[in-house]
Amino acid sequence: MIQIKDLSLTFAGGRTIFSGLNWQIDTGGRAGLVGPNGIGKTTLMRTLVGQIQPDSGEVILSPASATVGYLPQDLAELPDVTLMQYLKDKAGITAAEALLKTRQEQLAAASPDESERALRLHEEAAAEYERLGGWSFEAMSKKALRGLGFHEGDDQKPCREFSGGWKMRITLAGLLLSHPDILLLDEPTNHLDTESMEWLENWLSDYRGTLVAISHDRIFMDKIMKSIAELHSGGIRVYKGNFSDYLRASEEQKAQREQAAARQQAEIAKTKEFIERFRYKATKAAQVQSRIKVLEKTEIIQTEANAKHMALRFPPCPQSGHIVLTLENVSKAYGAHQVFSGVSAQIERGQKIALVGVNGAGKSTLSRIISGREESDTGTRELGYHVLPVFFSQESSENLNYANTVWQEINPLNQDMTEAEKRTLLGSFLFSGDDIYKPVSVLSGGEKSRLSLAKILMNPSNFLILDEPTNHLDMVTRELFQQALLAYDGTLLIVSHDRFFLNQLAGRVWEIRDGKLHDYAGNYSRFIELRERERAAENTQSTAKQQTGRSADRDKKREEAQRRQEIYRRKKSYVEELARVESTVTDREAEKSEIEKQLCLPEVLADSSRVQALMKRLSETTAEIEQNTARWEELMEIIDKIEKGEL
Repeated sequence: MIQIKDLSLTFAGGRTIFSGLNWQIDTGGRAGLVGPNGIGKTTLMRTLVGQIQPDSGEVILSPASATVGYLPQDLAELPDVTLMQYLKDKAGITAAEALLKTRQEQLAAASPDESERALRLHEEAAAEYERLGGWSFEAMSKKALRGLGFHEGDDQKPCREFSGGWKMRITLAGLLLSHPDILLLDEPTNHLDTESMEWLENWLSDYRGTLVAISHDRIFMDKIMKSIAELHSGGIRVYKGNFSDYLRASEEQKAQREQAAARQQAEIAKTKEFIERFRYKATKAAQVQSRIKVLEKTEIIQTEANAKHMALRFPPCPQSGHIVLTLENVSKAYGAHQVFSGVSAQIERGQKIALVGVNGAGKSTLSRIISGREESDTGTRELGYHVLPVFFSQESSENLNYANTVWQEINPLNQDMTEAEKRTLLGSFLFSGDDIYKPVSVLSGGEKSRLSLAKILMNPSNFLILDEPTNHLDMVTRELFQQALLAYDGTLLIVSHDRFFLNQLAGRVWEIRDGKLHDYAGNYSRFIELRERERAAENTQSTAKQQTGRSADRDKKREEAQRRQEIYRRKKSYVEELARVESTVTDREAEKSEIEKQLCLPEVLADSSRVQALMKRLSETTAEIEQNTARWEELMEIIDKIEKGEL
């Protein structure tokens, strides 16, 4: 159990972090810690492990001997040992193994008089080694490492050879395998791909200790947490249930507080009116004084100030052709490492596609090839008619000019926006006041990410390629950005580890697996379902092949090929007509625009017969556009039904 009593902490400069904070987490509890960025979540976590000393109050662990494992958000350097040795050291296996070896040597060398004591000490050491799981530790460790995305043989590599993200995974593996009584995790999913997240969730489901975690991953919080603690105004509110339960309950409580505050303010106004009305009447003096005392003792109900959030919107998209991008037999290798090969795919206008895969599968590489930032080794990448791509890179230096200030990055963009509108947009991404004059070079990683996203919102585009755009965003800003993307009427390809974000956004999932691209219709949840079915089918097929040979597989492939050919044959005429309709609409819109320009010219307006002819042609052109647009919608619906097998 963790008990926090009357915890108070004020930083230098007078900023109060906690004030009389009380919180209890029962043994075996699973608590999520939430609150806006900068509210003090990490500070509280560090206080729990003794890294920060409060001004007053105390943290009590029960029992006092309880072991605590802490995963910080910031990278801690690892010792210069192999990965497996680090895990053994962290779990206490190395010390237990050394003691057991010593006891074995002592038992072998013991005299008859000492043998009984030596045997007892050896049994105690063996029992401790067994309690820690020493006999099966290496096998368990390799299983955990596979779950976290490591490859065969990685356990024998020195820790120093791994990059920052992988070092965080090593730290996490060490914590999990040491089986602490209390586990404190600060953003544990930040450096994990989706498959590793799912593995971690399964592991934590079987964990029997006490868990406290800070996370922006809503699916993680929904799956694992049994209570949510919300930091606010130096105190804490605790809600039963997972994150979704917390959202509902907190909204209800907020509404109730606002109603109570409104009633209180109405009563206060009524009381003040009475006091002012009868202040100088002797017959009412006692009542006036009574009401004054009531007002002085009234404790004002505090409501949370409504955060000013603008509805982030992308500028209207210029219309592109039906086919936005075509990849044919694309491959990429770095030295001897083949990232992927034979990638052929097509993106159609308006599609929102999630690009997923384990770390190192090639998601960022493929997104860079699609954006044109990087060349493939073989194959072709072809953009469709009038496609305007915009790329967001994980590397902020590719999105921003570090020599500029925040305002200098934004101001030259989108001249249709006023200066006030640009400042409002920056404010929604947490750049306000003098912040807009900060040099980009001094911004934090999160600030650089937010500024890059603000730039994207200002650039006219009809094809967004986004590589991990939400990594440094809190939940509120993620929600705003997600809503903007949902309303975006262009085409989207997004790489993200945020499963809730992908679930709400994507209508198609591309997975890079084993160097190939696999295409799934539906959102992320549907992708997981289809992938599990595929795996089950593959296992079934493998057994069937051993018994009946490869004929069934060939028949299946033949049927699939025939089905694809049939779909292609049925779609072909509609797709060809669709292209003609799109071309007609484009031509007529250009003609309409030209007519409208002519109707604004003084020399044309002076000629009534010419105006009459132009007005007639404008009416005909508008009718043609409407007619062809209606046919375009019919054709899109027909093609969609053919692809789904509904027609």
